Amino acid sequence: MTEIMNVEEIFGENVFSKGVMRQRLPKEVFEEVEAVMEHGGELSKETANIVADLMKDWAIEKGATHYTHWFQPLTGITAEKHDSFVTHPNADGKMLMEFSGKELIKGEPDASSFPSGGLRATFEARGYTAWDITSPAFIKETATGPILCIPTAFCSYKGEALDKKTPLLRSLEALSEQAIRIVRLFGNTEATKVIASVGAEQEYFIVDNDKALQREDIIFSGRTLFGARAPKGQEMDDHYFGVIRERIGSFMRDVNTELWKLGVTAKTQHNEAAPAQHELAPVYESANIAVDHNQLVMETLKRVAGNHGLRCLLHEKPFAGVNGSGKHNNWSITTDNGVNLLEPGVSPNENIQFLLVLACIIKAVDTHADLLRQSASNVGNDHRLGGYEAPPAIISVFLGEQLEDVVKQLVETGQAANLIEGGTLQTGVSTLPDFEKDATDRNRTSPFAFTGNKFEFRMVGSGDSIGSPNTILNAIVAESFCEAADRLENAEDFPLAVHDLIKEYLTRHQRVIFNGDGYSKEWIEVARKRGLPNIPSMVEAVSALTTPKAIKLFEKFNIFTESELESRSEILYETYAKTINIEANTMIDMANKQIIPAVIGFAGSLAGTESNLKAVGADVSVVDERLKKVTDRLASMQKCCTALKEEVDKAVAMSRGRDQAFYYMQHVMPAMEALRTPADELEGIVDKCYWPFPTYADLLFEV
Repeated sequence: MTEIMNVEEIFGENVFSKGVMRQRLPKEVFEEVEAVMEHGGELSKETANIVADLMKDWAIEKGATHYTHWFQPLTGITAEKHDSFVTHPNADGKMLMEFSGKELIKGEPDASSFPSGGLRATFEARGYTAWDITSPAFIKETATGPILCIPTAFCSYKGEALDKKTPLLRSLEALSEQAIRIVRLFGNTEATKVIASVGAEQEYFIVDNDKALQREDIIFSGRTLFGARAPKGQEMDDHYFGVIRERIGSFMRDVNTELWKLGVTAKTQHNEAAPAQHELAPVYESANIAVDHNQLVMETLKRVAGNHGLRCLLHEKPFAGVNGSGKHNNWSITTDNGVNLLEPGVSPNENIQFLLVLACIIKAVDTHADLLRQSASNVGNDHRLGGYEAPPAIISVFLGEQLEDVVKQLVETGQAANLIEGGTLQTGVSTLPDFEKDATDRNRTSPFAFTGNKFEFRMVGSGDSIGSPNTILNAIVAESFCEAADRLENAEDFPLAVHDLIKEYLTRHQRVIFNGDGYSKEWIEVARKRGLPNIPSMVEAVSALTTPKAIKLFEKFNIFTESELESRSEILYETYAKTINIEANTMIDMANKQIIPAVIGFAGSLAGTESNLKAVGADVSVVDERLKKVTDRLASMQKCCTALKEEVDKAVAMSRGRDQAFYYMQHVMPAMEALRTPADELEGIVDKCYWPFPTYADLLFEV
C-alpha cells in the first residue's frame, strides 16, 4: 500500500523560512531581518550573530553537520563548498559547534577556476560570496548528509559579478524603481515596490540509466550524437498527457516530495509530446526565489532519477526526430499591495495603466529583441529553436485577438471604443455546462506570448538557468518604464500625454506583434520585411551583449559594467567551442572504437554467408546487395570521420574566442552532421545484435 503523504506537514520543512525565523528569533531581531529583506540595508553584527547561531541550531536539529554558501557561477549550474560547524575542542576536549554572523554573511571560495571571461587571471584566486537575505536558506539532503545551503551572490576580489544572481538582483531593483514611478502616475501611493514574479515550466527526458551508460554521447554531452529514428516517434500524439507509467510515476512522486520539503511549489506533472519526455511546473513566486528554485528542480530531477535507476536528460535536443525540451518562463509584475500590472481587467481598452504597461513592454521587446534572443541562446537550443517543436529564432509578441484589435484601434484612430468578447461555449450535451470562453486563444508558436495576466517567454532552453533571461527582461522593461515616466511626470495634461504616448509606442513598435503561425516559412519572410532580427545561432547572438545600445542600457541601471558584458561574451564563445569540441571528439571516439568495428564484424558475417551460399549454388543477390550497402556506407563513414578529425584539429589550433567559436559552428558542426548520416543509415541495415549501443527504440520506449 502506498504510504499516505501529508503535503501540508512536509512542505517547507527543510527551509529556514520567514515563518521559522519569526518563531525562533527574538522579536526585535526578526523585525530587523524583515526590514532588510523588504527594503535593503545591512544587518548589525549582533543581529547577524544571533541569526547565524539560531540557523545553525535549526540545521543541526535537521541532522546537518556542514554548511555551504550555495551560489550560481557562470557555468550555468550551482556550486558549493562544504564547511563543518566544528571548531577547536575546548579545554575538556569537547567539540563545539559554532557558526558566526561573519561566516553566514561572507564566504571566500576560490574564484580562479570558475569562468570569468578575462575578469580574473588564474593566479588571482580570491572571490567572495555574500548572503542573499531575500532567498531563504535550506537543508539539502543528499548522500553526503543534510547540508545547510545559504543562497549567495558571487563576485570577484574587485567586485565584478561572477554569477547569475548578482545581475538578477540588480535588475529586480531597477525594475521596481522604475515601475513604482509608473504606478505613482496613476495614484497608487500605497505600493512601496514592484515585484517580478516567475513560474518556470521545466521539460525533461527520462531514460533508463543502464542503457544511457552504454552510450558515450549521453555520458559526455547529454544528448545522442548518433541514432536512427525509431519506427514510432510522437506522430500518434499518444504520449502527450497520457497515463504516466508506473516507474516514472514513482520517480515523480519522490521528486515532488523532495521539492515540497525544499519549499518548491511543484504543482503540475504530465507526459510531454515526445516519448520519454515529461514536464514539471511550479506555482509562481518572486523572480529571485524562482531562479533559485529552478536550479533545485534541475538538481532534484537528476538526483532522484539516479535513485530510481533512471537518467534525467535536460539537454534541449537529446533525440533527433522528436520534440526538444524548453523551459517556459512565465513573467509578471505586481505591486507589493497586490496590483498585477499585467491584469487587463474586464475592459482592457479602458484600462489606461494596463495599456501603458503593455505598450512599454512591446517597446522594450522590439527595441531589444536581439538581447532577449541572446538570453535564451545556448548550444543545445540551436538544435531546437525554429523547428516544428519550439518557437522560432525570431522574437515576436503574441497578444491574442482581443488585445491585437485594441492595439489596431489605438494605432488607427487613437481610440479603442470596441472590445471583442469571448462569447459562450455551448457543449451541445445536456449534462455538460456551457461556459464563458476567453476572448483569446493561445499560441504555442510565439516566443513571447501574453497569456491573460502575464507574458510567457517560451524560448528558454531546458538545461539553462533562468537567471539571464529574467535579468534581460527586467532590464529592458525598466528602461521603457523609465523613458515613459520621464515624459509623463512633467506633463501638463497627463490624460492627453499618456494617451499620446501609448499610441506612439504602439504605432512605432507594432511590427513585433504577430498572432499567426510562428512555424510557417511565410513568417520568416514577413519578419524580414518588417525589419525584425532573425538570429539563428548562439554564436551569432553573443554580440548583442556588447552593442553600444546594450552597454548603455546595463550601465544606466548598474546591472552590468562594460567589462562584465565583455567577459560574458568571451565565456559564451568559449563555452560554445568547448561544447562542440567535446561532442565532435565523442563522435570520433564512438565511430572509431564502436560503430566501425561493429559494422566491419557484420560485413564479415555477410561475406561469410555469401561465400557459403555460393558454394551450394544458392542465390546470393540479397546478401550481395546488402553487403554493398554496408561497405559503401562504411567507406563513407570512415572518410567523414577523418574529415571531422581534421576540422577539429584546425579549430583547436585557433586562438580562443569569437573566431574559434564561429569555426566550430561553420566547419566542425557540418562535419559532425556528415559523419552522422552514414552511421544512422548503417543502424537501419546492421543486425541489431551487432550494433554496439542501445538505439532510440531502446531508450525512448523501454523505461
